[in-house]
Amino acid sequence: MIILLAACGSRLDPETVAQAGGQQPGVDPAADTVPGADPGSDVGPGADTGAGPGTDSGSGSDPGSDPGADPDADTGAPGTDDDATGNTKKASCDGFKNTTGITDDKIVLANVADISGPVPGIFEASQLAVRAYAAFFNSQGDICGRKLEVLPLDSRADAGADQQAYAKACEDAFAAVGSMGAFDSGGVGPAEGCGLPDIRTVSTTSERGACSTCFATYATQPFLIPDSYAKWFMKEHKDATESVGVLWINGGAAPENANYQADAWEKIGWEVDYRQGIDVAEFNFAPYVQQLKDKGIKMVVYTGPYQNTVKLQQAMQQQGYKPDVYLQDPTIYDARYVEQAGSLAEDVYVYSTTDLFENRSNSEIQTYLSWLQQVKPGADPNFYGLYAWSAARLFVEKAIGLGGKLSRSTMIGELAGTKAWTGNGAHSPQNVGGRVTSPCTMVIQYSGGWRKVSPGDFMCGQVVNAK
Repeated sequence: MIILLAACGSRLDPETVAQAGGQQPGVDPAADTVPGADPGSDVGPGADTGAGPGTDSGSGSDPGSDPGADPDADTGAPGTDDDATGNTKKASCDGFKNTTGITDDKIVLANVADISGPVPGIFEASQLAVRAYAAFFNSQGDICGRKLEVLPLDSRADAGADQQAYAKACEDAFAAVGSMGAFDSGGVGPAEGCGLPDIRTVSTTSERGACSTCFATYATQPFLIPDSYAKWFMKEHKDATESVGVLWINGGAAPENANYQADAWEKIGWEVDYRQGIDVAEFNFAPYVQQLKDKGIKMVVYTGPYQNTVKLQQAMQQQGYKPDVYLQDPTIYDARYVEQAGSLAEDVYVYSTTDLFENRSNSEIQTYLSWLQQVKPGADPNFYGLYAWSAARLFVEKAIGLGGKLSRSTMIGELAGTKAWTGNGAHSPQNVGGRVTSPCTMVIQYSGGWRKVSPGDFMCGQVVNAK
């Protein structure tokens, strides 16, 4: 997807975070597109089986249909739904050694997330998801006789706190799993310095994305934008894509990422007529809505936390303005957004790389939801939580496959070779080792409930270079 969470001063724009990836090997910054799919193909993994728009088909993608994927790559493919190990072939435990974070009976995994800070609990879902997966796994087995233990740490939406948390993770944990923070650059030095395997939910800053020991299950580059959902809107709402307004929270990496996104859309064929950042502390959205009205904007795309999304939509309602299309990233695919937005949530669109929580036929999704409730009854699932769950699964499968050869360095080597990871069908194939934005997306819409409106499981196309 594009940007997905954003580090923005004292607020978080979930769109920006996921966009900030590391350096992608082999990408020509001058090129407009990055090969990654059959250019003539609209539908990617789990190709359209005849299910029309709005069908909640499972997005357990066929790893073999991921364009450019290594057929031998580890994908976490569907078919291992009830097995916390992914049916990974267990390696011999001969030679297994205790080391930092590993004792005779446990393997300690740190999770560093923004729990306190300006927006309390903003990434608690990531920490809960890792706890949930650990409980799921521990209920079924072990890694060479060791159970998983989660060390929860708070990065407080602060780079300094992230650095402190990762210094502790280096001392007390074997690896970090599912971490999620708006200002994650602080932990780069400690992680690289101690050789800590860091399987993140997503890297939110370019510094973290370039970290040699850090990877993310939601793998992205800030300037590489998938064209699949953009082309879908051109087909389904062509008139709206000819008059687009792009707004974002004006802080952190959000401005750069939102503009990369807008630049890519213009290369694809959209006409972006209005670009505007909104200050973090701004409470009066009326002037921005007036600009949208004056310019005759028909499609609004917003990059920001769901709390501010509601404020923008309320301002639009107060001024009697309703665009033909309102689009945002999965930040608003959250029960809390729907609760706060009420009727304003109707008809909004979201582009995403994960399957729907409403999809009962996706066993991995349902397992995540079930175990999440066991660690915290009443907890709301979200996009970041699902990718953190996926990160925990990735660690487990690699650790079991390594057996007695498990070490920080061998784990990093395994992660570097992971090219089409789907988290057992929970999300589109992600090039974890290459840190490359996935070309595969879906479009969902809220209409009394969330439903998928794009065809098949995921649409796959090209990845546009916005530079």
